[in-house]
Amino acid sequence: MTLRQTMQHSSPAIPADRAGKIMGNLACFAAYALFGVNIICAKNIAGDGHLTPMALQCIRTYGTTLLFWLIAAAGRTTRRERLARKDILRVMAAAFLGLFFPYFAFLQAIPVTSATDSAILLTLSPVMTLFLSVVLLRDRIGWAAGGGVALSLAGTLLLTLFPLMQSSSCVSSGLAQSAPEGILLMLGNLLSFALYLVLFRPLILRYPVVCLMKWMFLFSSLMTMPFAPGAFARSDLAALSAPIAAQVAYLVLATCITYFLIPVAQKHLRPVTVSVYTYLQPLTAMFLAFALGLESLYPYQLFAALLVFAGVALVNFSKN
Repeated sequence: MTLRQTMQHSSPAIPADRAGKIMGNLACFAAYALFGVNIICAKNIAGDGHLTPMALQCIRTYGTTLLFWLIAAAGRTTRRERLARKDILRVMAAAFLGLFFPYFAFLQAIPVTSATDSAILLTLSPVMTLFLSVVLLRDRIGWAAGGGVALSLAGTLLLTLFPLMQSSSCVSSGLAQSAPEGILLMLGNLLSFALYLVLFRPLILRYPVVCLMKWMFLFSSLMTMPFAPGAFARSDLAALSAPIAAQVAYLVLATCITYFLIPVAQKHLRPVTVSVYTYLQPLTAMFLAFALGLESLYPYQLFAALLVFAGVALVNFSKN
């Protein structure tokens, strides 16, 4: 018996569905952890004031498009991959719902929506995905999956609302500070990405990740072009400091990585499972701020993190 045969005999293979589920969860964890880091970088860039939000969206979209097309051109198999004509309109719709509109709505909402309200509204993303899965796909959501979403939601709300409950300015931090259009744009952002997760999984299963993403980002780039001249005219690229420019470059690279990982996760996990990882974003930002010495870590934050991870585990291990 050869060494290879001995290893295969002594190490039982992981079933394909289980291996795919593990891969999907690892991809989701990495993608949404990067999204959490991206939040800190985006805030730093916005605070610098030399780059408008729309200009940042254009740079991220154009840069990520270029990276995906270079990756596709570099491989023998990826350079031959093509879209079927019947799917072009579907891919354009996926680009609008999954890339262009969520970015656009979020960036337009931030100036007229308080930070607290934004954080609270973002917790609705898995709830919306759960609802759309039931209504549009007739997906059967068991008690375990619904309970997992509720548990993670409770952890994120604890993380967001507990500081306000301890502060005397709690009353002035509510929805009254946010303009109605800001709330509507944030809800539009969440609904758009939830629809993308629910409606376009068959498309994602049909195409290799690089092929699909290069076309989605190309179509998203075309959608941003009407806004680009005005956005860059109001920006001062020459005034960007080296640290801010490095963070912009990081955002482009991180966007490419995250939008490679999310379709990998979508191939193996249900839309609700992918969406519930949204709750990882504030946790990543919290732990990163602690690691950099910017904030302290409190017991309620650790308890909130435990609730989030318990909810994710419950969704993963639910039968339906």
